[in-house]
Amino acid sequence: MQTIIVYIDDAAYARQQLAALCTAPEQAGAPRPQAAATHWVLVACAPRMTHRISKWVSHSARENWRAKWSEKVFGEVAPGLRQRGDRVTEVLAKGPLVDLSAQLEAEYRGAHVLDGRRPKLGHDMQPIAPAAPQAGKQPPWTLPGAVAGIGMLLVLGFE
Repeated sequence: MQTIIVYIDDAAYARQQLAALCTAPEQAGAPRPQAAATHWVLVACAPRMTHRISKWVSHSARENWRAKWSEKVFGEVAPGLRQRGDRVTEVLAKGPLVDLSAQLEAEYRGAHVLDGRRPKLGHDMQPIAPAAPQAGKQPPWTLPGAVAGIGMLLVLGFE
């Protein structure tokens, strides 16, 4: 049985990504979940709450909210996978995703890991794997793409 670990934070986006994965033709090196029964490990990554919320909400209330949120997300994603006859394990992420990834990869040897989280503009997502050492050091003048794009628009606008 093939095991696939999927990190999700938005049910609609995750369903779309998983549907594309399950119907895609076989590609070199890509997991092929439609070939045989698959064990899906769904990891819910709840939205981050600000540290200021602790003034108004207790820790147990925050944990209850995270549990309800994850049940809602799992309730929207897991039934489609179970209908195919696949096995689904649900995990709620608590703490750094890199640590959770290492734990899950140790538990499920040979599992494929997919990042099915919805990208958000202007928001850096928490990495799911440790950063690979880079061959060379980045130059100090490197700009993010959005800043460079805005600068180019300003230059073109003044011409």
